[in-house]
Amino acid sequence: MILEIDNVELNFSDKRILNGIYLKAETGKVTAILGSNGSGKSCLLHIIFGSLKPKYKLIRLNKEPVLKSLYLTRKVSFLPQHHFIPDQTKIRTVFKLFKVDWSDFTDEFPQFKIFNNKRFNRLSGGERRVIEIYLILKKAGEIVLLDEPFNGVAPLYIETIKTLINQEKRDKIILLTDHRYTEVIDVSDTIYLITNGCSKLINDLSELKDYKYLTQNISN
Repeated sequence: MILEIDNVELNFSDKRILNGIYLKAETGKVTAILGSNGSGKSCLLHIIFGSLKPKYKLIRLNKEPVLKSLYLTRKVSFLPQHHFIPDQTKIRTVFKLFKVDWSDFTDEFPQFKIFNNKRFNRLSGGERRVIEIYLILKKAGEIVLLDEPFNGVAPLYIETIKTLINQEKRDKIILLTDHRYTEVIDVSDTIYLITNGCSKLINDLSELKDYKYLTQNISN
């Protein structure tokens, strides 16, 4: 499956945030969106999902226009920046609702076995984030949007999460954005940079320095 986002324009009051954005993502690849604070990365994910209405957008799946919000197609799962599971919900209950296997999760993250019957408000923010990432990645669907998945997550879990992302991309389109560019670059197959409201396909990591996103060199 190929997902294309084209001609996205977004304004807040008199300020233009996004202008003529184009982005292409496909099954089997992780596509990353990089950019400085306030560049519109999260807005773009919300526009793709359908929870933010821009001035203009064109979304295509396999070259066919999508005429309704993508979330209504049930093809997409979205990890927002904020915690989306209510505090008092039992962890095992959420796994059942998402139709995701708890034992598979604890095989990947054995440290979480002690939370078997706990409620979400008993976990730290980073622990909640690990569970939310796992649920979104494993939930049935063909498109996964991850907004700041590594934010607040302990280094102990990040490598496992990156492995899971690479496993899930075999059958899904995965789009992600995060300020932790080292992890993003490591896990991504395709990178776009949003700068001055426009999207730039990054063919060589040195371009991130050319566009002044990074100040130091990164090797491919």
